[in-house]
Amino acid sequence: MDVTDQRSQHAGGLSRRRLLRGAAGAGMAVTLFGTTAATTGCSRIDLEDEPDGGTLLKRLRDRGSVRVGFANEAPYSFLDKDAELTGEAAELAKVIFKRLGVPKIDPVPADFGALIAGLRSGLFDIIGAGMSILPSRCEAVLFTDPEFNASEAFLVPKGNPKGLRTMADVASSGASLGVLLGAVELDIATKSGVSESRITRFADQPSAFDGVAGNRVDAVALTAISLRWGLQQRSHLNLEVTEPYRPVIDGQEFIAAAGGFAVRPDQSNFVEAFNRELHVLRDSGQLLEIQRPFGFTEKDVPAPDLTAEKVCQG
Repeated sequence: MDVTDQRSQHAGGLSRRRLLRGAAGAGMAVTLFGTTAATTGCSRIDLEDEPDGGTLLKRLRDRGSVRVGFANEAPYSFLDKDAELTGEAAELAKVIFKRLGVPKIDPVPADFGALIAGLRSGLFDIIGAGMSILPSRCEAVLFTDPEFNASEAFLVPKGNPKGLRTMADVASSGASLGVLLGAVELDIATKSGVSESRITRFADQPSAFDGVAGNRVDAVALTAISLRWGLQQRSHLNLEVTEPYRPVIDGQEFIAAAGGFAVRPDQSNFVEAFNRELHVLRDSGQLLEIQRPFGFTEKDVPAPDLTAEKVCQG
């Protein structure tokens, strides 16, 4: 949710991400769950637009692997204590790509805010990080249909002393707010009337949690999924997660946390194939089975009529 956009890293994930960055800078390969993470030394794809919906799926099948960009953000795609890639998006990717005839996943770590640039520059083939589908992002990448549609919430001190329930409460109360770099919550906040001067941008979820615990901000806005997961990992903190809510802007519900996978804009053939498999998993109940271990519930499963095209239209 951009949502995570949005989101909490597994304990120890940050140090491993730094390790991966260092390895990438040295042109080294790092093995993750039996695959090899691509680094700056990997070959890049031809960045010229392909006609007729593109050939990405054929190229992936011929190669036998797919390079998935991820932001090490739980519970979407992150490294566990054994440095293996897991999470809602990661596990879903494993299932769908196997069904598509691509048996191997090569995870490529990147900062969340750099994922789209990395995709467009050819560092990886697809973004699999639980990225929120936003009209502004739809101008740069092509999204699959949503894999989830999450509600928003706030991380606050226990007792919720500011009484924050919605972003409108933040705007009217004068409370200070924390958001993640590149996350959708900044858009929600500013459109809800929260002054930029009261918003602090954090590089990752651990620092955002520390920001509330250390009284640097009154609250952190993220998806309820991310906040529940993060607080579960750091239950010693004197914090709580507010009740989930759906943002309303200009009198209409703002679909803030419908997350999907993303590819380059010329790869519509791939998206059609991916969506077919995603819809089968959703309609059969298998999608929720994959997501449930990471804190997702029935309320987070997208409705059949919630398409990427609809969300992109705003």
